[in-house]
Amino acid sequence: MTGTATARPARPARSRRLGRNARSTGRQLAVARAALTAWLARPLTSLHLVLATFGLLTLFGLVMVLSASSVQSFTRAGSSYAVFTHQAVFCAVGLILFWIALRLPVGFLRATSLAFLLVCIVMLVLVLTPLGAESNGAQSWLRLGPASIQPAEPAKLALAMWGAQVLVTKRALLGQWRHLLVPLVPVSVGVFALVMLQPDMGTTMVLAMVLLALLWFVGAPAELFGVIVVAATAGATTMAAIAGYRSERIESFLNPTAEPLGAAYQARQALYSLAEGGWWGVGLGQGSAKWDYLPNAHNDFIFAIIGEELGFLGCLVVLLLFATLAYTGLRIAARNTDPWIKLVTATITTWLVGQAAINIGYVVGLLPVTGLQLPMISSGGTSLALTMFSFGLLANFARHEPQAVAALRSGTTSSRLLRLRPPEPYRPPPPTTRPGARRPAAAERRRGAR
Repeated sequence: MTGTATARPARPARSRRLGRNARSTGRQLAVARAALTAWLARPLTSLHLVLATFGLLTLFGLVMVLSASSVQSFTRAGSSYAVFTHQAVFCAVGLILFWIALRLPVGFLRATSLAFLLVCIVMLVLVLTPLGAESNGAQSWLRLGPASIQPAEPAKLALAMWGAQVLVTKRALLGQWRHLLVPLVPVSVGVFALVMLQPDMGTTMVLAMVLLALLWFVGAPAELFGVIVVAATAGATTMAAIAGYRSERIESFLNPTAEPLGAAYQARQALYSLAEGGWWGVGLGQGSAKWDYLPNAHNDFIFAIIGEELGFLGCLVVLLLFATLAYTGLRIAARNTDPWIKLVTATITTWLVGQAAINIGYVVGLLPVTGLQLPMISSGGTSLALTMFSFGLLANFARHEPQAVAALRSGTTSSRLLRLRPPEPYRPPPPTTRPGARRPAAAERRRGAR
C-alpha cells in the first residue's frame, strides 16, 4: 500500500481573526507609544503636565470639600456651603499666589530665601505668644486682624528654598560634614522645635522630610541618613512617651481592636467608609460617613470620603494625579541645569507627594494617624494657598528647562494664554579664584583687551 500525503486542515476562521486582531492591537500600541514618546520630548511638556495636574487637583479638591463638609457646615453654621465658601476664598487667594509664583524671577527667589525663612521663624515664635490661637489641641494659628494663618505651612517652603541656597552656595565644600550640616541642620532643628512646641507632630514630620530631601538630592553620604534615622526614631519615641494621645494613636494602630470606640475610632470609621464604597462608590454626595460618623471628614480623612462616594476608581484617580506630580517634579529637576532649581524642585516634589502618601497611608490603615492634610484636596486655607504657590514655582521652574527656554525665546512656541515673558537662560556663576591663583581665561582676555 503506497502512502499518500494527508492534506493539512485549514486554520479555523476564528483563529485567523484572532491573529489579525492581535497584530492590529500591536500596531496600535506601537503607534500610541511613539506618539507618547514624541509628546514627552516636546519642550513644554513639563509645564503642561504641571498645569494639568494643578487644575485637576484644584477642581477635584473643591468638589470633594463641598461634598464632605455639607452636613457639618449645615449643623454648625446653618448653611451647607460654609466650609466650601471658606475653601473657595482661599482657592482664589491661591490662584493669585500661583500667578505671582509663575512670574517671579529665579534670582529674586534665591536672594529672598533667607528673608522668607526669617519671617516664618518670627511668625512661629509669635504663635507661641498670646497672639497665637488654639485649634484641635494645638496652638498653630496666628491671628492677623480678621484673618488667621498657620505659619508652619510656609515654613516648609521657606526651609526648602533657603536650604537649597545654602547647599548650592557651598557645593564645592560639601564633601566635609561640617559644611554639609552647618548651618542647615541646626536651623532646621530649631524650626522643628518651634513647631513641636505648638505641638504639631505631623507638620514636624513633613519639615523633617524637607530636610532629608535636601540632603538626599545634594548627595549626602548614606551613613548620615543612618544616623538621622536613629536620632529621629529616638526623638519620636520620646515625644510619644511624653504626650499620652500620641502613644494612644500608636497603640491603636498596633492593636486596632483594643479600643474600637476610643483612639482607634476614627481610623476604623475610615476603613468602613472605604469598604462601603467598593469599586464604584455609592455616588457623589451620597456617602453616610460625613453624617458625624467620621470626624474631620472634610479635612484629614477626606480620602475616606472619596473612597466611599467615588469608590476605588476615585481613589485611583487621586493616586494617579500624585504619581503624575512625582514624575513631573523629578523630570523638571533632572532636565534643568540650574543647581538651585534642581534641588528646590526635587524637594518640593518630595514634600507634596510624601505628605499625600502619609495621609493616604493612615487613612487606609498602613500608618498611625498623624493629622496631616491631603495636599490640594483637604480643606484648609493656609495649606491650600501655600500649596498652590508651590505649584506656581514648579510651573515657573518647568519654563526654565533649557529646551523650554530655547523654544520660548525663539518663538517656535508661546505661552500667550498665561501672558508670560520668555525666561532667561541659566548662566553659571564665574569660577572663584583664591588669592594668587591663576585668573580664569575670560578675565585674562578682558585684561588683554584693555
